[in-house]
Formats: sequence, C-alpha cells, structure tokens
Amino acid sequence: MAHSTRRPPLAQAIGLSLALLSASQISCAYELYADDDTHLNADFLAVYGWMNSRKNYDGTPGGSSWREGFIKYGFSGDQRLGDSGTLYGAFNLVSSGTWGDGDAAGNTDGRERTTKIEDAYLGWRSGDLFPLLGTDGVDASFGRQVITLGSGFLLNDDGPNLGNGPADGALDRGGAYYIAARHAFDRTALLKLGGQDGLHGSAFWLKSDNRAQAETSLAGGTLDYSGKAGTLGLTYIHGLGVTDQWASDFQQQRDGMDIYSLRGEGDGGIENASFAFEYAWQDKDAGAEKAWYAEAGYTFADIAWSPKITYRYSRYSEGWDSLFNGFSTGYGTWFQGEVASNYAGPFNSNTGIHHVGFKVTPLENLTLGALYFDFNTLKKSDALNLDAHELDLYAEWAVTDHLIISPLIGLYQPKKDESNGGNQVGGNGTNVYSQLTVAVPF
Repeated sequence: MAHSTRRPPLAQAIGLSLALLSASQISCAYELYADDDTHLNADFLAVYGWMNSRKNYDGTPGGSSWREGFIKYGFSGDQRLGDSGTLYGAFNLVSSGTWGDGDAAGNTDGRERTTKIEDAYLGWRSGDLFPLLGTDGVDASFGRQVITLGSGFLLNDDGPNLGNGPADGALDRGGAYYIAARHAFDRTALLKLGGQDGLHGSAFWLKSDNRAQAETSLAGGTLDYSGKAGTLGLTYIHGLGVTDQWASDFQQQRDGMDIYSLRGEGDGGIENASFAFEYAWQDKDAGAEKAWYAEAGYTFADIAWSPKITYRYSRYSEGWDSLFNGFSTGYGTWFQGEVASNYAGPFNSNTGIHHVGFKVTPLENLTLGALYFDFNTLKKSDALNLDAHELDLYAEWAVTDHLIISPLIGLYQPKKDESNGGNQVGGNGTNVYSQLTVAVPF
C-alpha cells in the first residue's frame, strides 16, 4: 500500500481512516494527468488533533492540553515502460507542529515547528515480464520510504516523532508526537519477489535518521506463503549498527542483534473469522528476549451493524526491544492503549497485555468502537510497576471522501502512582484522556 496512487472510495474510507491519520500506509492523491501509460498525482493530506489529559506522566503536576498538526504534500506517479514493467515514485514534504502545553509524557513542549522531506523514492514493478513470478512478481524500490513487515509487530515505520522535551531538544523531529507526522526511513532498498499469492518473499536494507531510534540500520528478509485460509510467514532481521552519539546502552544492543519470527494471519477457512499470531526471538549480547501474540476475532455479519469482537493476548519479555513497531491497522495495533502506549507505558516491553475489542458499523461511513486493555508488569523489582486498566471509546466518521473525523475518550486506571512505584502524577485515580482528530485527504 505504500506506493498506491489511488484515492480510496468512501465505502473503504472507514477501514483506512486510522492509516490516513498516521499517514504511513496510504497515499492520498489528486490526479493531475492520466493516460494508458502515465499517471501523475498531486499528493495532499492534512491532519489536525486536539488532545487533553487530566494527568501527566513526566513528573509535572496537573494535566496537559495541546494541539498537533501536519500537512503532507508533493507528487507521485507511475510510467508504464511498454512490456518492461512500470516505473513509479513519489516526492513529498511534511510540515508539522505542536501547540499548547505539549503532550502528557513531556515529549513535546508546544514549540515544535519543522518542514522536512518525507517520501523520496523510486521503484520498478515487472508487470508480466517474469510469468513464473506472476504479475508484478518483481518489485524493487529504493530511497526514502516506509517499509512494513507483516502486521508491523517488528517493523512498521520509523517512529516516534519526539519534540523538544527529551535530551534538551536534541531528539526533536518536528513534534506532532501523537498523530505521528513522519514515518519514512531515511535510506532504504527493498526487493519483493512473487507477488501476493502462493510463495513470495522480500529482502530489505534500511537506515533510520531518527535520533530517538539511534539512527539504527537493519537488513533482513521475509518468506511467506499465502493461500485461501491466510498467510504464514518467516522473518529474519539483522542489526547492522547504531549511531553511538544517540544510542542508549539498551539501543547499543541492536548492533549485531539477530531477530527471528514466525507469523500467521487469515480467516483459517472460517467465514467472518480472523486469526493472527507472531512469535519472535531476539538474540543479542545481553541475552535472548522473546515476544509473541495470539489474536482471534469474529464479525457477526448477519446482525444489524455487523458487530465484531476481538481478543488478543501479547507478551513481551523484560528486555524486549520493540524496534520499529507501530500503528498499522487502527487503534490498538501496535500502540496498545491510547494513554498507556503513548504517555504512561508500558511500551511493549516487560509486560503481558489482555485486549478485548468491540466495534459496530451503524452506517457505511461510520464505525463505533470500544477497546479494553489489562496491563501486567512481568518483573516489578527493577522497573516501574505499570499494572493498569484502560478503556478507550472511539468513533471513525468518513464525512466525505475528503474529511474524516475521529473522536476518542480514554479512561486509564493505574495500580500505582509516582509516589509508590508508578509514574502517574497526582495519585492513581482514573485519568480521563480525550482527543479529536480530523484528517483531510485528497
């Protein structure tokens, strides 16, 4: 989806709205020119959000009220090369900012303003040049772009987007911390073989320019088999290095680290069902770490509003490095809990998480949902006790093709506060978190 140049119709907009808000998976384009062989698009996406948290998690009393926004703009297109496939590419800038108090974890202070290049890549798809590999069975691209593996459990994009808060502003990436204005890796090379069905795979190399990620470089590959019941896949990633100036002792372990995972996703041949899992192993100098999840869901398609219920359990060992996981398919993946994942923690390390999701679709362009999370800190002796419960209530409303509105309320109840082993300031009472995000795609 990272290279799509087609704007989704309204009927699909709800399913894509959270990806639009993160701007990492969908290209929003206005067609400037098109014929049988050539397409040129003007890309435009604006996202703005109002956020309020009655509690803070950075040691400061009171709450925080702030605003975030970004505009992504530029060009994308493709050119058919006769029987020799298709050349495609994009060039986009992002202008972002944060206003007000800054976020509840102190990652931003409200003074961030930055314009930078986001996407700048070229690619080639093979068309029918290699019949044994299928249509577009070879897809090679390089440059500044997003790379996502599977569901994004290990590798989704190059977040986070910190501001002036940490390290006296040395990690500032332009703010817009929650709505995550920037996702592309600075330098990449990606080769996909075999299309989307049957046996297919990929090989990649990437280099981050995100100081919060220690400017990590990685290489790896995937091998997948996709059939009617779903996809089963293997992933391997090798850490090639970090920039010592920005790397913590924990991030230094990425240099030479090997990561292996087995994953699966599909309906298992059961209509209206969905299943997913991944088991991952990190081999690094400090020792082996493991993380895994298992998820099952079912949509009651014959009932009014087509309710869907999902249960997932995920577990991350004490020294697990969450790498570049992120917001892949909507609220709750892989930022689990809007308060917990963005401000309070845990941040997908040293925790076990029970999650129950429920959503209904009363209108084609309106989805209502509820997400419940139960966080359990695995080893409490050497770390913050981040045991907590969180309930998030949200709506996704595609008003038109060019306007998506998503309000959300989060109720976060930690077991501990900053006075007795936790990090919520002002007691362990329920924090009421609210936000309204508006996306304008073209």
